[in-house]
Amino acid sequence: MVFSQARVRTRTRFREIVMETSKETSADTSADASGASSFATADAAGAALAHASYDSKIEGNVIFTRVDAAINWMRKNSLWPMPMGLACCAIELMATASSRFDISRFGAEVMRFSPRQSDVMIVAGTVTYKMALAVKRVWDQMPDPKWCIAMGACASSGGMYRSYAVLQGIDNLLPVDVYISGCPPRPEALIEGLMKLQAKIDGEESTRDLKAAAPADSIEA
Repeated sequence: MVFSQARVRTRTRFREIVMETSKETSADTSADASGASSFATADAAGAALAHASYDSKIEGNVIFTRVDAAINWMRKNSLWPMPMGLACCAIELMATASSRFDISRFGAEVMRFSPRQSDVMIVAGTVTYKMALAVKRVWDQMPDPKWCIAMGACASSGGMYRSYAVLQGIDNLLPVDVYISGCPPRPEALIEGLMKLQAKIDGEESTRDLKAAAPADSIEA
C-alpha cells in the first residue's frame, strides 16, 4: 500500500530538479555546453530517482505482503469472543478480561454477548443436554469465519460428570479448534489457548476459504 501523497511529493521533486537544470543550461548554445547540459540533466534525473528509491518520508508507507497474510493478521488480532459461560470456568474467563491479565493486549476484549458480532466462542463450563441446543443455536447465528475454544475439562470431555445429563465434550456438537485443560483452568491458560488460536489462524489460507464459501453463480461470473 503506497500513500498517494508520498508519490505526489516524489514526482513533484523530480520535475523541479529537471526544470531547474534545464533553466540553468538553456543559455549555452555550443555543442560542448549542450553536451554538458545533457549530462547535468541526466545527473539530476539520477539524483531524483535515487531520492525516489529511498526517502525517509516514504519509508514505512510501503508494505509488500500476501493477501492471505494481511487477512489473517487482521483476523487474529481482532478476535471478538462469544462468552458461553456455563459453570465455574466462566469466573476464570471473567478474570482474564480484568486489568491483571488484560486480554485486550490480544485484541480479544470485545465480548459483545451477541452472536452476530462474535467470531470465537469460548465454551467455559459444563454443557448439559438441556443447554446443548441453545449453545448450538448461538453457534449457528455466528457469522463465518468462526472458531471455538473448549475451556476446561467439562467443556472438553465432560469432566467429572459421567452422567446421562452431561454432554461428554462440546466437540460432539461443535468443531473445536483449541482445547484448554484444567478444572478450572487459570486465566494464563486461556491466554495461551488464545495465542494457539492466533497461530492457527495465521496459517490458514483465507482466500481459498473465501472462494469455497462463495456462491456457485458468483464463481462462474
